[in-house]
Amino acid sequence: MSYFTWTESGITSDCKSLEAMAYRFEESAKLMRRMAKEGFKLQKKHERQLITHENKKIFEDWGFINEEGAFKQLTLMADDE
Repeated sequence: MSYFTWTESGITSDCKSLEAMAYRFEESAKLMRRMAKEGFKLQKKHERQLITHENKKIFEDWGFINEEGAFKQLTLMADDE
């Protein structure tokens, strides 16, 4: 399963007003709702929050980098010879 670790380190740290903070939260919420509709899930593992998706292509189409170990990313190919 493809995943990346979600760490929130100040979505609004660069905002100069309450209105800017509200806008940033609203835009973040829209993005997360869109991700949920596309099949992304939040999974907690060892006190970390991981954003996951079962479909590697959809994960990559969104431009995310898969943090899954290389040995788990390998796909076995059938030998057609």
